[in-house]
Amino acid sequence: MFNHDDEAAKPRFRPVPWTALETPQDVELWIAEHDLALKEHVAKQETGYGVCFSLAEGGDIYMQTTEGAVILDVTPEADWVEPLLCAIAACEPPKGRLWTLPDDKLVQLILGLSVLIATTTLVVGHDFGRRHSY
Repeated sequence: MFNHDDEAAKPRFRPVPWTALETPQDVELWIAEHDLALKEHVAKQETGYGVCFSLAEGGDIYMQTTEGAVILDVTPEADWVEPLLCAIAACEPPKGRLWTLPDDKLVQLILGLSVLIATTTLVVGHDFGRRHSY
């Protein structure tokens, strides 16, 4: 017998163990696979979709790519990674949790974070600062 309550209790997306990426080509392949997963599992009407990088030393970074930008939502527990993000973005940290990087920094960002990531999880419905202008 099928129990709908059990199905409702299961999370839609589950964490996937991360394997460190070592080259820009590895990152490009991961990006292509991630884009394919989003197309397969996220409905067109859904918003706030992206990926959550859970860091081995604590905290999460939610990432969404848009045309021309990479949006990062860094949880307070992940503030320790701020110097790396500043180096990649060549900028000062933002006043809040949301970072906006040019899209040409995506490969460098993922390479820089790669050894720090424990798991990744697809996300939908995350507030990537829609009410803010970028």
